[in-house]
Amino acid sequence: MQRRLFLRASAGLLAMLWLAGCASPHYLQPEPRRSAQVPVTGSGQTVTVVAVDGRASEVLGTRTGSAMSTATITVDSHELVPTLQREAERAVREMGFNPTTEQTSGRPMLTLTLDHLGYERGESRPVIDEARLEAVFIAEAVNAGTTYTGTYTSRRTQSYAVRPGRDSNTRMVNELLSDGLDRAFRDPELGRLLAR
Repeated sequence: MQRRLFLRASAGLLAMLWLAGCASPHYLQPEPRRSAQVPVTGSGQTVTVVAVDGRASEVLGTRTGSAMSTATITVDSHELVPTLQREAERAVREMGFNPTTEQTSGRPMLTLTLDHLGYERGESRPVIDEARLEAVFIAEAVNAGTTYTGTYTSRRTQSYAVRPGRDSNTRMVNELLSDGLDRAFRDPELGRLLAR
């Protein structure tokens, strides 16, 4: 009798922990890294480089897909922007320029904006669910009164039987943002305008 009560109490506790885990928010700390080769167009010119978080909210979405859910997924702007700044400067340096954060009138400038980062639940099938992620970067190059703006979208759909945990979500967001950085800095028009 005592064993049955113990087992029942244990099962109840496990169920409560599982439900609490499903409802708990995830605070992700992605560190995206560009891996694609960049076109080399510069010859040592100094370029102002600025990374900006232009998202309307730091919350990407919820793990359950319900807007009312407490199982939110959040990426903090103050933690992400320095990483984007570092990667943007590294890309500009590899393009052949000398990156700086100082803004001076008449100097070529590149602004990298994370415009959107979203996470939502996709189609549900028996036993299998889907997570749909999307990132949108906007890169704006300005030089001698001319502006070039490029928009770069990365999407990912991940099927799962067990809802992804924080580590899995961090990895997916990392890969998504890294792909977005690759797409942006592969664009030869950015370097061409900066090199004018």
